[in-house]
Amino acid sequence: MGAKQGTIESGVNRRSGRLKNLFLELWRDKAGFIGMSMIAALLLMAVAAPLIAPHSPTAQDLRARLKPPVWDENGSWNHLLGTDNLGRDVLSRVIHGSRVSLMVGASVVLIAGTFGTVLGLIAGYRGGRTDNVIMRWIDTQVAFPGLLIALIILAVIGPSMVTVILVLSFNGWMVYGRMTRGAVLSVRQTAYVEAAEVLGCSGTRVVFRHILPNLTSPLLTLAILEFARIVLAEAALSFLGMGIQPPATSWGLDVAAGKNYLFRAWWLVTFPGIAISLTVLAINLVASWMRLVSDPQEREKQFARQMRARRKRGPVVQEAV
Repeated sequence: MGAKQGTIESGVNRRSGRLKNLFLELWRDKAGFIGMSMIAALLLMAVAAPLIAPHSPTAQDLRARLKPPVWDENGSWNHLLGTDNLGRDVLSRVIHGSRVSLMVGASVVLIAGTFGTVLGLIAGYRGGRTDNVIMRWIDTQVAFPGLLIALIILAVIGPSMVTVILVLSFNGWMVYGRMTRGAVLSVRQTAYVEAAEVLGCSGTRVVFRHILPNLTSPLLTLAILEFARIVLAEAALSFLGMGIQPPATSWGLDVAAGKNYLFRAWWLVTFPGIAISLTVLAINLVASWMRLVSDPQEREKQFARQMRARRKRGPVVQEAV
């Protein structure tokens, strides 16, 4: 009993030590820390949107239509970022728009990532005809423009949040399949995989117990990068009228609604556009940090750059002294 408890405690200590080291790595990487802070703020804004938004995103006040931001001479403290052509509060719509972007991005990454990873595992491990069929499927689908396919499907089925998620998932699983299949081929002949097969482990157990855990880091980095792409794709579809539909709010939908007032009410396009840009920037910063943490070669390159920078600063410091 005591030995078992000691083993559990040592496992907990190892996990806490890994988390501590991960947070220290994040703190040292200023760009990654800034990106993670921005994502945390975005998540908080999306979760607490009904509490922090000053107005309902769909509430209309035609008497206050096209009000400028508060710092303009005609602005009002009641609408900090102004109002749109229907008198709806821009700040409230930007805050609530984050919920749609995060929901679509998370759903698409989960669906496409799961489907693509499973097919990539099957193709890489089974090989032969199964591998050929799956890879030809991927090659055929990649040959067609993803946005065009999405527009055609949405035009036939009809745009809604569910159809947008399904269409973007259908267009996004191939990158997971290709990456997973390549990674499986690289570890397929390693000693621990062959040992598991010699011991009589089933193919399913070998794949999900011994191969998949070694693909976690690259898959997670890929998922974060794909999340940024999905945010842009959802905004593009909404801008074209084939994405999120009114009365729901979306950053792309707000940009589309404000394009007709671009020179009269610049804030209608600017603030949703800034929200999209900052979200994509934050996700890319975190993805770069995760690649650095999970890839030993990238860590060695960064260490070499830091050492070269220190050598260059050395003579300057001595002269100053």
